[in-house]
Amino acid sequence: MPRSVDEGNGMVMLTGNSHPDLAKLVCTRLGIGLANINVYKRSNSETAVDIAESVRGKHVFILQSSSKDVNNDLMETLTLIYACKTSSAKAITVVMPFLPYSKQCRMLRRSAITMKLVADMICKCGATRLVSLDLYKKEIQGFFSIPVDNLRASPFLLQYVRENIHDYRNGVIVAKSPGVMHKATSYADRLRLAVAVIHGEDNKDREDANEDGRQSPPPLLSPTFDCPELMKEPNDSDEPKEPKKEKKTDFFLPMSSPSPPPNSPPTNPATRTRAVSSTANFGDQELKNSPRVRTISSGSMNVAPTASYELFPIMVAKEKPPMTVVGDVEGRIAFLVDDIIDEVQAFVSAAEVLKRNGAKKVYVLATHGLLSADAPELLENSYIDQVIVTNTVPHELQKSQCHKITTVDISLMLCEAIRRIYHKESMGVLFKDVTIDD
Repeated sequence: MPRSVDEGNGMVMLTGNSHPDLAKLVCTRLGIGLANINVYKRSNSETAVDIAESVRGKHVFILQSSSKDVNNDLMETLTLIYACKTSSAKAITVVMPFLPYSKQCRMLRRSAITMKLVADMICKCGATRLVSLDLYKKEIQGFFSIPVDNLRASPFLLQYVRENIHDYRNGVIVAKSPGVMHKATSYADRLRLAVAVIHGEDNKDREDANEDGRQSPPPLLSPTFDCPELMKEPNDSDEPKEPKKEKKTDFFLPMSSPSPPPNSPPTNPATRTRAVSSTANFGDQELKNSPRVRTISSGSMNVAPTASYELFPIMVAKEKPPMTVVGDVEGRIAFLVDDIIDEVQAFVSAAEVLKRNGAKKVYVLATHGLLSADAPELLENSYIDQVIVTNTVPHELQKSQCHKITTVDISLMLCEAIRRIYHKESMGVLFKDVTIDD
């Protein structure tokens, strides 16, 4: 028999305003009540916390998720943690089923790694442990200087599929992009189903957000090093001929040889290296858009070029093929899997491709159903038959706008994690039958 918890054994459960329904479910399963606390905004919109009971020497659990008001929810969490720390709590465990800013965990162009900033704030405020579900990247655990338990919601989602989708054996797990292939493989192994992947890009709504601008090619074509005085071929006649006009960009590139001393005489301007960006002359032959380097001997003014090679490869725009399905989905039920479903255009486009390839039904399995902006409307008018998400974030409003959204309760996993942490028991049982790629 597992040991029960009650209000007198040193456990205190706090929650903010982000997801009170989930906190009530967890407390009901644990058999305890929520602590008397008031989290509110002052007249100047500052977040204030008032804990009406003592937390001195107790193990405090703060259950706070994220909603549409993500910045206010995060500030409430930080204020709650610091209030418990200054009230001499023995330990502070933060239970955040969905970790805000988790998608900003790497640098794109010159952006900030905001997830690292959030992790530092949570640790500095006084948290001693963090519990979350299906982090966007598992490497986020390394951002924290405290223990982090990254639980998995896939057992609950797979149980729902087995119990409520009777023909799931005639299904196939689909990754909406190659980056989700590891999760699709994990689901397919446990359901004993085949795997398919959608490759390519939806050209209608193409976004280049994943490109790093610091590695972009130069705006012009590859520069051509040229000596304009050496453009004369050896067999040219001595008759003066009007040179053809050439378009040049008057900037000079640094020489490969070391720089001359400061007091050295100036070099011969005839041997200066110039970069020509578009068109150059070679006698009577005109070379357009020539992306090569011409190395010319400086010993004679009438010597033809001695070498020609390419400095940079010709830069072309990144292009992906149109969206196609790699795998057999004809006449089958397609299960699209992912961690987060927020902007649903990628899922809608994937469902269209699956339907064109003969899929009978299309289901979406995701842990965090953020469903921002016009996501409910897009889902309602799409080929997706059902969206199965957990209750890590509140989405009652989205469910009222789209009848295809189904919620799976994961409060049982959270309360078991809280009980095991409080009694210092192993957390390994919560990761049973969960692969490392999940």
